[in-house]
Amino acid sequence: MGQNLILNMNDHGFVVTAYNRTVEKVDEFLQKGAKGTNIVGAHSLKELVDSLKKPRRVMMLVKAGSAVDDFISQLEPLLEEGDIIIDGGNSEYQDTQRRTKTLAQKGLLFVGSGVSGGEEGARYGPSLMPGGNPKAWPYIKNIFQSIAAKADGEPCCDWVGEDGAGHFVKMVHNGIEYGDMQLICEAYHLMKSALNMNNKEMGLAFDEWNKGELDSFLIEITRNILQFKDNDEEYLVEKIRDAAGQKGTGKWTAFPHWIMVFRSH
Repeated sequence: MGQNLILNMNDHGFVVTAYNRTVEKVDEFLQKGAKGTNIVGAHSLKELVDSLKKPRRVMMLVKAGSAVDDFISQLEPLLEEGDIIIDGGNSEYQDTQRRTKTLAQKGLLFVGSGVSGGEEGARYGPSLMPGGNPKAWPYIKNIFQSIAAKADGEPCCDWVGEDGAGHFVKMVHNGIEYGDMQLICEAYHLMKSALNMNNKEMGLAFDEWNKGELDSFLIEITRNILQFKDNDEEYLVEKIRDAAGQKGTGKWTAFPHWIMVFRSH
């Protein structure tokens, strides 16, 4: 997603510096995906920071949790008052609240932004949900709204609110998406186990649903997954282990509701 966001920004006329702690990935990116562009490579955080215009805007996409704090601690001494750090990962919104306040005391502007749309969305138009220190918004607004997806000509991006608001919205966004996925799984289970429908029949059912009120990306890709065959002409979905992982946002969305249920009793 990081590389695709960089390419997206380049397409919209912004000069971007790419950095990865595995510097070989930077060189490979410049030689392949970013070849012929105005994208600049950096082999250290200092080189990255030195290449940026003030106020510097540094966007990171790293795993939520301690990795974000570790990156900030390395970056912070290299920045100056008014510089901006943007966390584009799925951080817990209370962590974003803490980071916004802590960095504000040091003169740095922190933004926690939800990024939706996956790798393809990052490349051609994500939905962006920025929140944090409002002083940062005027300096990133043009970039974010330029690269965002458009609906009826309007960018799928606007300032959500202060502190952890951006990541809170992304958390709820993901929680709703996980709920939709659970409904799809239950529909699949009923069709397969109760109605004894085969993959072709289930794929056709999802195809019909995608033509009506249920028209959506999740219904569309479920149809495609059910109908996809491997090289041996067997349905690929039957060969995939029946297990799923998650990044935390689904549990974070549900947890406050459990607290409310316990309190109501």
